[in-house]
Amino acid sequence: MELACLDLEGVLIPEIWIAFAEETGIEELKATTRDIPDYDVLMKQRLRILDEHGLTLPQIQDTISRLAPLEGARDFIDWLRERFQVVILSDTFYEFAAPLMKQLGYPTLLCHKLEVNEGGRITDYTLRQRDPKRQSVRAFQLLNYRVIAAGDSYNDTTMLAQAESGILFHAPQNVIDEFPQFPAVHNFADLKQAFVDASVRDLSV
Repeated sequence: MELACLDLEGVLIPEIWIAFAEETGIEELKATTRDIPDYDVLMKQRLRILDEHGLTLPQIQDTISRLAPLEGARDFIDWLRERFQVVILSDTFYEFAAPLMKQLGYPTLLCHKLEVNEGGRITDYTLRQRDPKRQSVRAFQLLNYRVIAAGDSYNDTTMLAQAESGILFHAPQNVIDEFPQFPAVHNFADLKQAFVDASVRDLSV
């Protein structure tokens, strides 16, 4: 059995923090895991900025309510689910992702959870586990799944390395240059072909 594991932001949906940064005009919030490899460092920076500006979860959710999946993402997910079991492995939060999961047809999502006070301020976050994407792939392999994984950022590279096949999708040049062992593609047609090439089965594009 083969299983497809995908990152979410930057692969299927826009980067939520970048969208919020553009609406608030706070440039610092544009930093993502494409820029800062250490997720804890990145999230502490984000929470500090939110606290300094008095920004709340409902404000972020308001931005998210106006977002849509990347062009072609829903068709790609539908194509993939006809051929593989599909799991989204993301470092986003359930409090962010729900509206966009609906637009993608509710694929399985494994991510993290925010801690929010009565005033809507995000006070902390709870990781599902350390290095969750790699650990998830490893767990699927222990269930005798062969995993093909795709992602775009530093925090995806351990998942790609753990998988039987790893693919960079929409990745910035700095990540492509640092991880040349992974094939890099930039549109959904090429990503489909990359999954076909990585599969041990005969798949029709």
